[in-house]
Amino acid sequence: MLMPVAADKSLFMLRRSGHGRAMDLSISSADGTARAVGRREFVVLMAALMSLGALAIDGMLPALDEIAADLGVADPNQRQLVVGLYLLASGVGCLVPGSFADRFGRRRVLFVALGFYVVTSLLCALAPSFDSLLALRVVQGFGTAGLSVLPAAIIRDRFEGDQMAKLMSLIFIVFMVVPVLAPSLGQAVLLVADWRWVFVAMAVLAGAVWAWAWVRLPETLADKDRQKIDIRTILHNLPLTFRTREAIGYVLGSGLTFGAMFGYINSAQQLIGEHFGQDENFPLIFGATASTLAVSSFANSRIVERFGARRVSHAALCVFLVVSALQVYAALFHGGSLYWFVPLMSANLCLLGFMGANFGSIAMQPFETTAGSASSAQSFIRMVMGAGIGMLIGQAYNDSALPLALALLLSSFAALLLVLFSERGTLFRRPRQARKYLAMHDVI
Repeated sequence: MLMPVAADKSLFMLRRSGHGRAMDLSISSADGTARAVGRREFVVLMAALMSLGALAIDGMLPALDEIAADLGVADPNQRQLVVGLYLLASGVGCLVPGSFADRFGRRRVLFVALGFYVVTSLLCALAPSFDSLLALRVVQGFGTAGLSVLPAAIIRDRFEGDQMAKLMSLIFIVFMVVPVLAPSLGQAVLLVADWRWVFVAMAVLAGAVWAWAWVRLPETLADKDRQKIDIRTILHNLPLTFRTREAIGYVLGSGLTFGAMFGYINSAQQLIGEHFGQDENFPLIFGATASTLAVSSFANSRIVERFGARRVSHAALCVFLVVSALQVYAALFHGGSLYWFVPLMSANLCLLGFMGANFGSIAMQPFETTAGSASSAQSFIRMVMGAGIGMLIGQAYNDSALPLALALLLSSFAALLLVLFSERGTLFRRPRQARKYLAMHDVI
């Protein structure tokens, strides 16, 4: 049976008020340095690291038209590759940083990824052709994959189970501000400069996060938990997710639902701007739909410890399936109505807020000592599946919302089957029942 991470008292400092009430949890360093970061700052910093990847995706959306015109792209669907190839390369790159982070620590690998982000953003700003821009976006996605892998590993070093799900939900609240604001940031840059300066803005923001993490973020991997990098270790750790029934259904289910969301991101500019004729209002409409993720993430952080990650996420998945069916109905019979599309798409994204963090924490639960490798494997599966499905949805865009609606319905149905597989046919387990289930079937 796994021991709670929080049992290691040396990893935490608890500040209390004069009445003895816990006020904040400071996370201290595992490498003997004096670094320590308060829980609130830790949440914002982890969100900032994860948000850089979202910025590299959503910040591009308003610039896709200008990029296509400036670099001579004829096929309107081809411009989506600026986003789709970044996502796909990031997913493949997720296989790399986890094993290195389990050996050399989280900080070193994190700063390599941040350095890649800054340099490749500046190189993208200088791209002379569309093909060279796509090649640089592939390099950028692969080299910065650690920004999506390492936050989950850092959090798992200190938390587990429903506590991890709660913290991930708090991080998602801050993190989801980026999809809301990123298109507006890109649009603001385009008002005073051309599309190349969007990449310069990305480099500047990443440099600021790099400096913040360098000063404040402690090393969370204890020396006793570091593992050698050798073929046997990698071959054991990376495929472990595939061999752990309690995790794989949630990882694959996340990949499917993320894929439908990526399909929305890939085709959002064309769908909202061209199909619904709202090009000028695109940042506002896209931000409005994405903002529901922040709302649901906050709600999830308030209820997940009471009801359990499984009960909350299972309920959300079932409702997601129903809303997706309504999406298909709306696309078939009210295809030109923004008043049908926006509320239903907002509801889908809202429900993802109750699924994403909870699915992720459930899938990470069995991996206490190999969190880096497990996070790499799981991020690889989610991102490659999600990016591949998202690109297919984007390329299937036919000036209607039907391809997206069908993808949402099929992905949610398949995700439900996968969750049932991981849970051996039983949904809505209470937290205590879930702990007993994990203890009985844990493969580690």
